[in-house]
Amino acid sequence: MTLDPLAELIAAGLSPAEIRAAVEADAEIVRTPCGDGDLVWRRWGRAGATPVVLAHGGSGSWRHWIKTVPALKQRAEVWAVDLPGLGDSAYPPHPHTPAGCGLPLAQGLKMLFPKGTVHLVAFSFGAHVSSWALTHLKDHMASFTITGCAALGLPQGPGKEFPREEPDMSEDERLDVHRRLLEVLMFRDPARIDALAVWLQAENIQLARFRSRPFARSDEIRRNLPEIMCPLKAIWGGNDQTAWPSVEARYEVLREHHPELVTRTIPDAGHWVMYEQPVAYNAALIELLGL
Repeated sequence: MTLDPLAELIAAGLSPAEIRAAVEADAEIVRTPCGDGDLVWRRWGRAGATPVVLAHGGSGSWRHWIKTVPALKQRAEVWAVDLPGLGDSAYPPHPHTPAGCGLPLAQGLKMLFPKGTVHLVAFSFGAHVSSWALTHLKDHMASFTITGCAALGLPQGPGKEFPREEPDMSEDERLDVHRRLLEVLMFRDPARIDALAVWLQAENIQLARFRSRPFARSDEIRRNLPEIMCPLKAIWGGNDQTAWPSVEARYEVLREHHPELVTRTIPDAGHWVMYEQPVAYNAALIELLGL
């Protein structure tokens, strides 16, 4: 079974909208409470298989996992959640913080999955929200896998100015803003930023209401680690631009309260490692989860 099923769709010349629609076509939509509305989940794969929940990054949606879902659904029951205030999900209840986002996530996980059955995999800000959810869930999860998170209380590298859309921009200019943002933050090699990545980034930003960037410099994940009762795993892009001073420094923080931590570092990959190096990332995730 291929570890990058999207490669055929991209090679066939499908448009980004057609590729996203093809991945989403066989998803079941499930809703749980969130603020004044719903937390929206997408489910793929066969019932009865090992459930894996994917939580996306900041200003994102389930689309961050577009190259992971098709590979995992061949061997697991895959759930991708849109976090509060992002994608199709309602704005979080007060307080409008990662902790406030974590409560509806915890409630949804408890409603949908029996204790000890589900593996939670979280990317970047998704790990921040998930760490708060796990303070409520304790040992409810089978495991927690982190990819590329901040909020570990480590010194931050030099701040980078993000390019921004302007109201009078043409469509091409708008997409160029998102391409440059991916180059600054998300990819190791700009040559790997294809039309699909740019289009997905633009779509994610258009849907995003909750702004996670102000919380990245906190130490909240580090402080939540003692309350996370399930085994901890981590997969990082070896050249993640956000992992300053180093990826190993991230692992050292996670090991403070989780000496059982198992790690995999994907060479030649930036922050959005599961998109930039999908074969290596999917292989590592399948191995760590025992799928």
